[in-house]
Amino acid sequence: MKLQIFSQEGQHIKTERGFVMVATRQQLRDIIDVVDSRELSVLYQTLVKFIPESTPMPDEIEAIQLGRSEIERGETVSHDEIDWS
Repeated sequence: MKLQIFSQEGQHIKTERGFVMVATRQQLRDIIDVVDSRELSVLYQTLVKFIPESTPMPDEIEAIQLGRSEIERGETVSHDEIDWS
């Protein structure tokens, strides 16, 4: 199967950098179908960021709890201590 990501029939929008293809849902599905299964979690993590959520995802809750625990134990580094150069 030949994946047709960019179609002559698709819509384009003009940006400062030129014209950009506006992907259709079907084109995104076609891309997902050819992504190596070992990379699907990366794709999922990227796409889920576009879904509005009023409550944090389970991994976000875990990260928040971990951060709060580190603060309680004094395991933080101030911005002044970081060599940004």
